Amino acid sequence: MASDEAGTRSGWTFVTNHARVLAAIARNPGVRLRDIALESQLTERAVQGIVTDLEQGGYLTRDRVGRRNHYRITAGTRLRHPAEAGLSVEALLDLLAPTHRTDSQGPTTTPKDVRAKPDKGEPEPPAADNQAP
Repeated sequence: MASDEAGTRSGWTFVTNHARVLAAIARNPGVRLRDIALESQLTERAVQGIVTDLEQGGYLTRDRVGRRNHYRITAGTRLRHPAEAGLSVEALLDLLAPTHRTDSQGPTTTPKDVRAKPDKGEPEPPAADNQAP
């Protein structure tokens, strides 16, 4: 294990890759795996595996909408570690993705600035005209 000059452990983080991926999905349920990978600094293959883990664990469901996937986070799912046994995934997402909405709260709304770019072949949304009249 690597350590810094003070002799402490380095390389560890507070948030797991699974939590990062889940938070990215909570912020934008139509996000592409490629965009999650860029945001989380992971490979697309790693993100694919994490999404599969989360789906198999009951934390989210995946629906095909056209050529894209749309994800829904399952509201009351409990965290896996025994130390957090009483906490739901919603409590975690309240910290990591405060704008999230889970499937029990209806359709997800996401601020425009965190939405993924359109796939190739999808038109770019028109640019806002920010010039004063």
